[in-house]
Amino acid sequence: MAGETIDIMHILGPDNMAVEISNRWREWAELRTSWVEEKKELRNYLYATDTRTTGNAVLPWSNTTTTPKLTQIMDNLHANYFATLFPQQKWMRFEAENAAGNVKAKRDVIQAYMNNKVRQSDFVNTASDLLYDWIQYGNCFATVTWEDNYQVKESGELATQYVGPKLVRVSPYDIVFNPTASSFTKTPKIIKSIMTLGEIKKKVDADPSNAHFKQVLDKMLYARAYVGNSDGMLDKASGFIADGFSSIQHYYDSNFVEILTFYGDIYDYNEQKLWSDRIITVVDRAYIISNEENPSWLGQAPIYHAGWRPRPDNLYAMGPLDNLVGMQYRIDHLENLKADVFDQIAYPIMKIRGDVEDFDFEPGARIYLGEEGDVGYLQPDGTALQADLQIQILESKMEEMAGAPKQAMGIRTPGEKTAFEVQSLQNSASRIFEHKTAHFERTFLEPILNSMLETARRHMNMSDTIRVMDDATGAMLFKDVTKEDITANGKIVPVGARHFAERARRVQNLTQLYQVKLSDPSVAAHLSGKEFARIMAEELGEPKLFSENIAITEQLETQQTQQNAEMVNQEQLMAAQQMGI
Repeated sequence: MAGETIDIMHILGPDNMAVEISNRWREWAELRTSWVEEKKELRNYLYATDTRTTGNAVLPWSNTTTTPKLTQIMDNLHANYFATLFPQQKWMRFEAENAAGNVKAKRDVIQAYMNNKVRQSDFVNTASDLLYDWIQYGNCFATVTWEDNYQVKESGELATQYVGPKLVRVSPYDIVFNPTASSFTKTPKIIKSIMTLGEIKKKVDADPSNAHFKQVLDKMLYARAYVGNSDGMLDKASGFIADGFSSIQHYYDSNFVEILTFYGDIYDYNEQKLWSDRIITVVDRAYIISNEENPSWLGQAPIYHAGWRPRPDNLYAMGPLDNLVGMQYRIDHLENLKADVFDQIAYPIMKIRGDVEDFDFEPGARIYLGEEGDVGYLQPDGTALQADLQIQILESKMEEMAGAPKQAMGIRTPGEKTAFEVQSLQNSASRIFEHKTAHFERTFLEPILNSMLETARRHMNMSDTIRVMDDATGAMLFKDVTKEDITANGKIVPVGARHFAERARRVQNLTQLYQVKLSDPSVAAHLSGKEFARIMAEELGEPKLFSENIAITEQLETQQTQQNAEMVNQEQLMAAQQMGI
């Protein structure tokens, strides 16, 4: 009825640009609805303990066992991806782009700084979580922030916890973008986060000079007080309902604040102005608390994305497990069907024909049959008991289709093979796996590492202390680093995955060639032992092992040490004899 609803637009007085960003969030979130439903189904299978939480629950089974094949494939892929991307401590290096940045001292400082920040910021564990996203969702998202974490002690002294760039995971459910854009870097992006009113108030108190922030907080508190007393009679309120809340009253009563952070270009229709490369923060889908230019020197928003299997004209990539859900359904179906047949054999259905008196089904029981009466069992067809072979075939296919061959788990394929055949099969079987890890490293880890270095150059305003190992003595030293020390033309390149398999093949080939050198003197005369030693040390990632004629030098040092020890021993014996001992 007229006059019984309240216009929420009049109550909130929202910013027009905030409403536009909120509408884009809703639009792009709706475009990925089918993708979200697919991932929920996959997640149910990955973490299921029985079939009652999966699509197999609708089948009339008494057995509800699930075979966690999808889960095993996910864990196998994650373990192997992780071991390939981070095979050793030195899995990245700095490559200069001019002579000034190619100075060894400059390269060593930049690489040492990044090694320290990667270790201190828990980079590797965050990358592990992102690998799970990459495998489970087919897409992973991350951003880079600058952290200034201090702890204030009772004496008022500040204790530094961590200062520097940090990799932050973004949940695939908390980011939306235009899925039909030409590339992820070109599309605007919106990230959702949740804070409490107390956290917002704390930020306002920390910056009392920001009058706009204080005004926005007052509007938020006013809207919560007014809407809370409106008894649900609100008009056009659906656009202001945050995800996960049933109504705007539910949202305002929860004490939570939804924050939408927009990255990209947006056109303001009221001011007839195009805002380029902006970072705009919206609260309650109604108010803008900040609108600033993207400070990154890289010319793009610091949000990064990697997809496992790219789709044409769709930025939401497929994952390695997406096509295997139906096969997992089939495995559970066969496994439980076989178990049901076993149960029917162990506890068969009894058939009774004709006139039969009531009887107790027990050992030694007597059954009195009337004319043409009969008692027997209905024996099920045992064909279903042969389902083990079909299950085994399905499991093997799933591993192969996910790019995770059995050799990755250390299981040898049947049949006798020569050494060359083994190497050839291994190279072919791991080709998909190597391609995917190199793609993840090149399109995801590399820009993230360079963004961390750029963020450090932009925010560092004082010296930082890093840990460096002295090449000559192996001692651990601590060095002060300034902004100028880490500024150079070049980029950080992760080299774990791109060189892991290739390096292993080269080491194996060099080892076989060295065996030929030892067995055939005519070949040994034409092969350089010094070059063998140098190349092997480099391929193993331990260049300190090689030094020209180092074995002879070390032997001389050992002999000299032995001679010195013998001289000292003789002098002690002579001194003892002179003293009559």
